[in-house]
Amino acid sequence: MPTSNLGKLIRGFERFRQDYFRGNTELFDKLRHGQDPDALVISCCDSRVDPAIITNCAPGDLFVARDVANLVPPYEPDGGHHGVSAAIEYAVLTLGVEHIVVLGHSQCGGIGALVDGGAHGAGGEFIGPWMSICQEEVRAVLEATVGEPDDKRRRACEQAVILVSLRNLMSFPWVRERVEAGRLCLHGWYFDIRRGELSVYAPEELAFRPLVSSEERLRASKQASTAG
Repeated sequence: MPTSNLGKLIRGFERFRQDYFRGNTELFDKLRHGQDPDALVISCCDSRVDPAIITNCAPGDLFVARDVANLVPPYEPDGGHHGVSAAIEYAVLTLGVEHIVVLGHSQCGGIGALVDGGAHGAGGEFIGPWMSICQEEVRAVLEATVGEPDDKRRRACEQAVILVSLRNLMSFPWVRERVEAGRLCLHGWYFDIRRGELSVYAPEELAFRPLVSSEERLRASKQASTAG
């Protein structure tokens, strides 16, 4: 039985206990009484994209639901097993989060399977049916971008899937009710793994724009250099 990777996790937990847990006793004393996050983040399972690390958040800051391709299924109260829908329900109705962020990313394997397969669907006993949630939108993007570079087409598909999830979120009646009342805000974010950049969907422009502009990054870098 392989043990090397498991050993890494155990050693990591030991460092967490020593360096983080014991150094944040006030935080964990508060957390043992419950959680009160402001945001639900719906992210991909991809091991390279950790919402808490990307946003530099501490335990208790985010309620996170991770699934293949950061997909939100439509509202289907049919008595089936709906893990993502259950997480959304708990975050909105029990925790009362004020924000829901759909966090997509570059080089997504689930979406790549649709793109590379000509949008005929990803394989697998469970992955294929799951990815069918966004299959029509991916097909439409591929048809609209014929002749474009492959990386641009894939990026367009990855961002389109974020919009599918945002649209499906609005099919949940208690999400729509809170959004329309101004008590809940929905956000679409896209993380570029290679560049380390985060973009946000701007509905008024129908496009994704950098969350932090290049000018702001340059200014922050200069301030850090001056402080150092």
